[in-house]
Amino acid sequence: MRRRSLLGTAVALAASAGLLHAAGTNRFNVLFIAIDDLRPELGCYGADYVRSPNIDRLAAQGTAFSRHYVQVPTCGASRYAMLTGRSPAKSGVVSSNEALYNGPAALVQETLAGAQSLPEQFRRSGYRTVCIGKISHTADGRVFSYKGKGDGRPELPNAWDDLATPFGSWGRGWGAFFAYSGGRHREDGQGHRDLMEFTAEHDEDLPDGLMAEQAVGQLQSLKKSGQRFFLGLGFFKPHLPFVATKGDWEAMEKVKVPPAPHQEKPSSGYWHESNEFFGYKSPLSRANPLAAPDQLQARRGYLACVRYTDRQVGKVLDALDKLGLAQSTIVVLWGDHGWHLGDSQIWGKHAPFERAVRSPLIIRAPGISRSAKPCDALVETTDIYPTLMDLCQPGFTRTQHPLDGLSLRPLLDGSTRSIRETAVSYWEKAVTIRTDTHRLIAIRNGGGWSGQELYDMRQTPDPVENLAASQPDLIKSMIRLVPATAKQSEPR
Repeated sequence: MRRRSLLGTAVALAASAGLLHAAGTNRFNVLFIAIDDLRPELGCYGADYVRSPNIDRLAAQGTAFSRHYVQVPTCGASRYAMLTGRSPAKSGVVSSNEALYNGPAALVQETLAGAQSLPEQFRRSGYRTVCIGKISHTADGRVFSYKGKGDGRPELPNAWDDLATPFGSWGRGWGAFFAYSGGRHREDGQGHRDLMEFTAEHDEDLPDGLMAEQAVGQLQSLKKSGQRFFLGLGFFKPHLPFVATKGDWEAMEKVKVPPAPHQEKPSSGYWHESNEFFGYKSPLSRANPLAAPDQLQARRGYLACVRYTDRQVGKVLDALDKLGLAQSTIVVLWGDHGWHLGDSQIWGKHAPFERAVRSPLIIRAPGISRSAKPCDALVETTDIYPTLMDLCQPGFTRTQHPLDGLSLRPLLDGSTRSIRETAVSYWEKAVTIRTDTHRLIAIRNGGGWSGQELYDMRQTPDPVENLAASQPDLIKSMIRLVPATAKQSEPR
């Protein structure tokens, strides 16, 4: 008995130090696919004009969550919540894209007693961890600014065995992220900033195609090693600029794409002018709302990028099948936030509205998730970390901080229909809380609240009619559900 105890202690210490890499320690591999700026506007979410057969196939084999909400509607802060499992109520990260590596919320480089991030948790617990593309905020997992300056240290300390993003002719991470064909990119000093480009002939002429190819090669190597793995694969598109192959654009030209609903500017104080979108050079009119033909052009451009990325997802899923890894690998497909596509006269994220904080989440867990069983329970991005730990047990070391989410396993296996009453998101000073029927947006001011907006989600996901003045009792009851420790600004 004493010998077993010492052996267990030795194994735990080895795992804690990131030294334990034995096959079979845990039950499943993990393929985690992050897609930047992906709306839940896919075939599997009821949009029959969108060409997403591979993501739809994954949803048919697992569980698509129809009411998944991110913690913050911007890339870096949303990924911070996902990777750390921490709510902004605890971390204070409510808008910062650089929170992982800059400021009080940054993860420390030294090895601590427990894991700080999701991939570090898997690495410490015996997995081979590989990062391809944008999993944290930076495009390749290393700390560089958009212009290429920086020290290049890993954005997630102690997390990855291999930072394997292929740069192609773009030379570096942010170059590949803002890429046009032929090695040109937004940050190369040559003024390349076109809103749309659809000239590439082949998938591998663009970064996401190279990353899919790299992921297939990594899966082949990991299969040979026999080692459990956590492969993070972060596709760039449909993030701006809208760049895909010529074939993707031509395919979407043949599809009848509906206009954006509710194109009127809302009276909300949280509306913004879509500066990211209108900051690109474009043949489209500058006026907002866009003229009908221009709006259709922009919507087709976004959906052409969705089609392109969907095809890359398909290549990786096909490789899992061909390598015989599908039954031993959990697949998670996650959108880091939603995106307004002309709805409410917004082109982008950065708002505490339903369309900005709702994103796709699909989980295929072999033998656990029920095939083709969509789930309409309220879930949050912070639930992903504890879910994967739950599904892949035994063998995990401890986390460095408590996790704020809940395991989705009872929803995956059908043992319950809901796990939470609310989903709470944050944007700068605003807190927004989603119940089964309504969304409340408000700003905490000391002991009171201001900027209150209340919308009935049974009517429309867009901020069309603010019910705050007519439903004060409902507002009071919803405010009671806001986490009491929520911080409304970044810690300094």
